[in-house]
Amino acid sequence: MRLHPLHTDIAKPERFTWPFCYEPHPLCLLACDEVKQEIARINPAEGKMFGVLVVETSDDGLGFLAAYSGLLEGRNDWEFFVPPVFDAQQPDGYFKKREREIMASPQHKEMSQELQMWLFRQYRMLNANGEDRDLVEIWHDYHQNPKIQKKFPLPPGGTGDCCAPKLLQYAYLNRLKPVCMAEFWWGPSPQSEIRHHGEFYPACRGKCKPVLTWMMQGLDVDPDPESSGFLHQGIEIVYEDEAIAAVYKPAGMLSVPGKTDDFSVASWAKGKWADSMLPHRLDLLTSGIMLVAKNPEAYHHLQDQFADRTIKKKYLAVVEGRVLQEHGVIDLPLNSDPLNRPRQIVDLENGKRAITEYRVQETAEWEGRVVTLLALYPHTGRTHQLRMHCAHQQGLGCPIVGDELYGHKADRLYLQAESIVFVHPTTGKRMHLFCPPDKKIWRF
Repeated sequence: MRLHPLHTDIAKPERFTWPFCYEPHPLCLLACDEVKQEIARINPAEGKMFGVLVVETSDDGLGFLAAYSGLLEGRNDWEFFVPPVFDAQQPDGYFKKREREIMASPQHKEMSQELQMWLFRQYRMLNANGEDRDLVEIWHDYHQNPKIQKKFPLPPGGTGDCCAPKLLQYAYLNRLKPVCMAEFWWGPSPQSEIRHHGEFYPACRGKCKPVLTWMMQGLDVDPDPESSGFLHQGIEIVYEDEAIAAVYKPAGMLSVPGKTDDFSVASWAKGKWADSMLPHRLDLLTSGIMLVAKNPEAYHHLQDQFADRTIKKKYLAVVEGRVLQEHGVIDLPLNSDPLNRPRQIVDLENGKRAITEYRVQETAEWEGRVVTLLALYPHTGRTHQLRMHCAHQQGLGCPIVGDELYGHKADRLYLQAESIVFVHPTTGKRMHLFCPPDKKIWRF
């Protein structure tokens, strides 16, 4: 058995980890220290996601299992780590034999889909209730919307080969009770996305959420922290007249209603001005100034300005490290990561052009580290544009402080929409509105 003992007095958590948003439990940190020693012994050349699962053993002791995503150095049989759910890499196995036959056939596309279907049927995933389903059944049960099923009739390639499914499957097969789990990246970052060496990350959503939703049935799991705890207060009116208003949105408040929470800047504005609409949004974790249109005419006028890119916005961001060039422009095309929403990736072939201008305002020591205050001027409005352009190695390579997706966690995301310049929809006057001065994010 690939079980490694844990000798510690650290108390177990009350519930199992919610794998899509979590803080690593101290037991996981202890297990990861041992895994990192094994990784150093193997010394892989490529970056890779690794994971640990702390389990209870039959004698009420604790141990841990370790896994890596996909293959490690071209192998899936490293003794320290749990085996794959299904081994498709055997050269004389059906999958590899059929794969070679298909590559030599002119009908290889249709035959490849049939082989992929066969492969997914071999992955019979267990849950804590002792039930099992194959990946196709799990995928169709999770995605019951006919439009999604038509667009994505099968799971993405590699589903079932990530760390978390491999760990839970091995635990269930060997009657080990899951206690807590964590995953971390080790090695150089991929070119398209952002991964920091040694940092912990949630399980991917595209491949793993349908599978883990099934596999965690029967476990007492932590609640999803992303579905609760949104701010329900703190909106301030910065400017108001008969046609528009400008408000301050604090970090942690939704711009528009979410799946599990109706309260937002939009719903608050509706309660105050019945015909109001938002011509733009700010991310949940971003604070700052937002415009509200009080009537449809003002809304369409402002929307047209956003579409024509005549509205100018300035953001303030505190980033990790020192930005050496005082002024510059970042031009990196972005695209959504379909297997890990809401993350974005740099996509040089199919991405939408994204342009950000920046100016260094100040560099200082803050809480024992060097940080830089930037003024950011987005020339386009792509999802997570400022966060990606700051963090990505082809951008500044300096993540915004508190950016959990592309950098490191802090007390908040240090990004704020400081000011906005636009033409008033009824007076035609050029307006320049600012965030309240006592709401600046740059404080020491």
